[in-house]
Amino acid sequence: MKGKWINSPYTFALGMFAMMVPSQAFSSFYSYFYVEKLGLGIGLATLARTIFLIWDAVNNPLFGYWSDRTNTRYGRRRPWVFGSIPLFMLAFVLVFSPPGGLSENGLFAWFLVTLILYEAVATVLWVNYGALLPELFRGDRIRAKASAIQQGYQVVALLIATALSPMIYAAINFSNMAIVYACVFGIFMYICMMNVQEKKEANVGEPLKLIPAFRETIRNKKFWVFNISNSFAQTVNGLISSMIPFYAKYVLHISEAQVAILMASVFVSVIPLVFVWYWIIRTMDGVKAWRLSLIVYGLSVIPLWFGYDLISGVAAGIAVGFGLAGFLVTPAIVGGRIIDEDADNTGLRREGIYTAVSGFITRSSGLISALAFFVVGMIFGYQSGDNPGSDPESTFRYLISVVPLCLLAISVIISFVIKFKFTKIVER
Repeated sequence: MKGKWINSPYTFALGMFAMMVPSQAFSSFYSYFYVEKLGLGIGLATLARTIFLIWDAVNNPLFGYWSDRTNTRYGRRRPWVFGSIPLFMLAFVLVFSPPGGLSENGLFAWFLVTLILYEAVATVLWVNYGALLPELFRGDRIRAKASAIQQGYQVVALLIATALSPMIYAAINFSNMAIVYACVFGIFMYICMMNVQEKKEANVGEPLKLIPAFRETIRNKKFWVFNISNSFAQTVNGLISSMIPFYAKYVLHISEAQVAILMASVFVSVIPLVFVWYWIIRTMDGVKAWRLSLIVYGLSVIPLWFGYDLISGVAAGIAVGFGLAGFLVTPAIVGGRIIDEDADNTGLRREGIYTAVSGFITRSSGLISALAFFVVGMIFGYQSGDNPGSDPESTFRYLISVVPLCLLAISVIISFVIKFKFTKIVER
C-alpha cells in the first residue's frame, strides 16, 4: 500500500496544502495585523517590503541554482525541504509575535527582520517543492491532473487560512493562531515529502555553472513573457485576499466575525471550479486556456465594485472564485512545457532555477501590491487603522476592484506579446 502513494498526485498535493495554510494566513493578514491592529504606518510597511525584495532578488535565483546542483542519495529537492521545515515554523510564528510595548520604529524593525527570515525560508520551500511537479509528472494530461488536485487542496488551505482565521485570532490571538498553523504545516509537509521519490534521471549530466545557467534562463523569451504576465495576475491574488478584511470593514460595513463568511464565498466556490478548469484544459490548448483564465479573472473582479453589504459581497466573491480557479490551475501546464523545452535544448532538467526565478518574478508582485496600497491610501487619506482618513470606503473599493482590473488587463496584454509554440510532448 505504501508504494501506491509514492509520487501520487494526491500525496504530493499535501505539500501545497501544508504551505498554503500559513502562507495564505500571512499574505491575508500581515498588513491588517501590523497596519490596522498595531498601528504601523503604510509608508513603513511598504519600505519593509521593498527592502525584502532587494534581498529576495539575490537569494531566490541562488536557492534554485544550488538546488539544481544538489546531488544526494535522498534526491536534489527533499533534503532542502526537510531542513527548512522547522525553520519555517519558527519564522512564521515570530512574524505574528512581536513583543509588546514597541515604538513604531521598533515595530518596523521587528517586522522587517522577521519578514526577511520568513521569506528566505519560504523561498527554499517553494523553490524545491515547486521544482518537483514538472520533474515528477511528465506530460500535459498528468500535469493538469496533478495541478488540479494541488489547487483543490490549496483551496481548502485558503479556506482555513482566510475564512477561519478571523474566528481563530479573535478567540486565541494572532500569535497562538500562528503556532497552530505552523504545526499543521509541519505535519502535512512531512507526510508529503515522505511519499516523494525523485527520478534518478533528473540528476544525470554535469550541471551548468552559475553564469551559463542564468544566461540560458535569461535568453528564454517564453519564460519571461509567461512569468511577467503571471506576476500581474499574482498581484491580484495577494491584493484581493489582503484587502478583504479592509473591504469588509469600510465598504460592506460588516463585523469581523462575518469576514469569515465573505472569504468563504470566494474560496469555497473555487473548490468545484478548479475541476471545471481541468476539463477546459483537457479540451483545448494549454496556452489558450491560460490566456482565457486571465481574461475571465479580469472580468470577475468587476462585481466587487458594487458591493455594499454582506449579501452583495458574497455574490461578488463567488464571481471572483471562478476567475481565481482558472488562474490557479492553468499556469502549471505552460510552465511545465517551458521547462521541458529547456531540457531538450540543454540536456539538463533545471526545474530549480526556473522555479526560483519564476518565484522571484511573481513574488515581486508583493511590491506592486504594497505600492498600490500606499498610493491609493495617500490619494484618499488612509494612513492606518488609527488614522483612516475621511474616505476609507473609496480607498478599499478602488483597491479591491479597479486596481485588480487594471493589473489583469496588463497581464492579458503581455500574454499575447509572443507566440507560444511547443513541440508535442508525449504523455507519460
